[in-house]
Amino acid sequence: MKYVSVGDMAQTYLLRRHNVQLKATMQRLSDELVTGVSQDVGAAVKGDFTALAGIDRSLARIESFQQVTTEVDLLAGTQQDALELIQGHASDSGANLILAASTLDPATIASTTQDAAQRFGSILGALNVSVAGRYAFSGTATDTKPVATEDEIISALETAISGLTSAGDIETAVANWFDAPAGSGGYLDLAYSGNDTALDAFQISNTDQVALTITATDQTLRDTLKGFALATLVARDLVPEDDALRANLTETAGERIASSNVSLTTLRADLGTTQGIIEDSKTRNSSEKSALQLSREALIGIDEYDSATALEAVQSQLETLYTLTTRLSQLSLTDYL
Repeated sequence: MKYVSVGDMAQTYLLRRHNVQLKATMQRLSDELVTGVSQDVGAAVKGDFTALAGIDRSLARIESFQQVTTEVDLLAGTQQDALELIQGHASDSGANLILAASTLDPATIASTTQDAAQRFGSILGALNVSVAGRYAFSGTATDTKPVATEDEIISALETAISGLTSAGDIETAVANWFDAPAGSGGYLDLAYSGNDTALDAFQISNTDQVALTITATDQTLRDTLKGFALATLVARDLVPEDDALRANLTETAGERIASSNVSLTTLRADLGTTQGIIEDSKTRNSSEKSALQLSREALIGIDEYDSATALEAVQSQLETLYTLTTRLSQLSLTDYL
């Protein structure tokens, strides 16, 4: 460049213009090296944005699927953990209660039913579990704790069995209370605060939907609660003081719990199938996203070697410009004469 062919003021503006241009080029090349994407997208796609727009739409859809999948996977995992805890208590208590009843020993029955009563509270806590601010077993009412406390349920059952003196009548009253339809003053009215409607199906991929339909109104869960509630009534001495009756109720409680344990296995297996679908969708979504990103890079990506070479060239030019500017700024009439 022949800077001596222009005046001092023009020369200054010319140097500044070159400086700005070189800095802009350096910034563009630096950004491209960091992102791996051309800054001039229009030039990269030769003015045809159709393919790029389609890829970007697909990526946005996949990312939304991934977010939904993460949320539903967390919710399903929370339910599975809660069911595992419940089944663990059922596996332990069912056999223990039946065995205790067979001994006809009041002390053994008392200690075993006390243990079941403690597990009853733990099971209710598992049904009231929440994750990311959502209760897992409340249906669509995810902001509402689904199940009442142990004391509230036992208090309602105490009223339901008031005046009953036979083991069969007490067992029937407890079962009827848990099975009573809404509006009949039973479990659905006094113990369950969630919604009977299950969550809508989640769209987790272009082809897959999953539904988490388990709520605390599930019959298997209510059958499990019947057994533990019956044992708790015995543990709290809310049934007649008759050793034979207490042994009978303890045995019935154990049988109900043991029977529900089989259904809990089925319930968990069905939920496990849903979790498997979620995992498969996560894998497919991830693979599809990677493929789309590669296609996008092929459209608007850069050659990193060429860009790095160009960046070095611009840096060299900028250094030369700074050197030239420094030397010109040091010129004076005295030096010239």
